[in-house]
Parts: sequence; C-alpha cells; structure tokens
Amino acid sequence: MKTAIIVRPEAERDIDDAYIWYEEQRSGLRAEFLLCIEEGLAKIRRHPEIYPVVHKNVRRILIRRFPYGMFYLGDQASVVVPAVSHAHPDPQTWQSRG
Repeated sequence: MKTAIIVRPEAERDIDDAYIWYEEQRSGLRAEFLLCIEEGLAKIRRHPEIYPVVHKNVRRILIRRFPYGMFYLGDQASVVVPAVSHAHPDPQTWQSRG
C-alpha cells in the first residue's frame, strides 16, 4: 500500500517562497530545490516512520543540498505535511501548525 501524502497549503506556500528566493539567487536553482523536495516526499512515502520525532508526534526529514526541513505527521497509511521550513527560523513557526 502506498502512503498518501497531503501537503497543506501552508507548506505549499513555504515551498513557493523558497522556490522564488532560490531562482533569484541563481537561474535554475529553483528546479534543483523542487527536485530535492520531491525526493524528500518520496523518502517519506517509502519509510514514513524512519525519520526522527522532533516535537510531540511531528517528524522531520532534512532536504538534501538545501537548509530546509520538511515536517510531517502520520504513518504508513497517510502523512500530512504542515510545514517546510528553513533550518534556522523560530521553531514556533512549524510547531503551531502540527
């Protein structure tokens, strides 16, 4: 059974904001960022319970090559992604979305 993944609108905005910022830094960098986000989602889909719990029942996977973490809740049946956050902001940004 494939794990269903729901990316909340707040997390989509997080991704969009980073996507725009990376394109302003270097042409084509946004595409690399999105590929790494997709890779993170695929890893969660394969093994949702392997990544560490960072707050209550919220887990985090670090995004390869970029200083971002994808925060999610769920199990083998379904996963909800409430936030994709830069590694250095205030943790209350994502904790309030759990």
